[in-house]
Amino acid sequence: MTIQQSLILGLVEGLTEYLPVSSTGHLIITQYLLGLKESAALDAYSVCIQSGAILAVLNLYFARVKQMWSGVWHPQQNSTGFHLALNLLLGFLPAMIIGFFLAGPIKDYLFNAETVLITWALGGIVILLFVRYNMKKGNGRCHTGIELEDMSWKQALTVGFMQCIAMCPGTSRSLMTMLGGLVAGLSMAAAVEFSFLLGLITLSAATVYDFMKFGDSMVNEIGWGAMIAGTFMSWLSAIIAVKWMVGYLKKHGLALFGWYRIAAAIVMLVLILNGLTV
Repeated sequence: MTIQQSLILGLVEGLTEYLPVSSTGHLIITQYLLGLKESAALDAYSVCIQSGAILAVLNLYFARVKQMWSGVWHPQQNSTGFHLALNLLLGFLPAMIIGFFLAGPIKDYLFNAETVLITWALGGIVILLFVRYNMKKGNGRCHTGIELEDMSWKQALTVGFMQCIAMCPGTSRSLMTMLGGLVAGLSMAAAVEFSFLLGLITLSAATVYDFMKFGDSMVNEIGWGAMIAGTFMSWLSAIIAVKWMVGYLKKHGLALFGWYRIAAAIVMLVLILNGLTV
């Protein structure tokens, strides 16, 4: 892999990781368009390149992370931070347990263009139906709801189980966790922030696991230079994407992402008909 190819992958990863559009699906298409041959090292790098996006959220939400860290060590003095840290742990547990048993079969049978086509389309339809339902309730943008500090352990587990659905490529971890938060009764702002913070744990765990398992093959096949370049681009583009999305959702709803996913599914269908077989 060249540094230019890695930069493109990093750009795509960073822009799509925290948007409800599925970074995995976009990376599958990008790898195909770049002519990169599928391999265990490339699949692992598609996971490890998330480290740039992880650092971006850590940068943007450092005050919140610091609050949780203080709460873990001093729960009596910082009960709010401890409460949020506990909820994030509860939100991570379902994915950790289910992922331990199903990660292999999912990669073997679901990491393909056909799966992404279906999940992109279904995800888009779900978003549009959800928006329409909330419009009828008079809350099209879901601004009202419980804030992060008042989130219960049951709501955290609801988001956690929703996150497990995103193990299927093309579904989008961000979409499932945001919808999980909204369905559980969180406000849009709280659902988005919890999704981002939960991603710090979930994506970090996946990155560490794949690097420990495939680190040597990634270095041999891709090279340190390309890996560092892609990760840096992932960090930079994720900062831009997260800032944009937070600002956008304050004024608008999720409908744009629903239409985008349906359009992306149409593009995927065209690529499949023209020989996309990853």
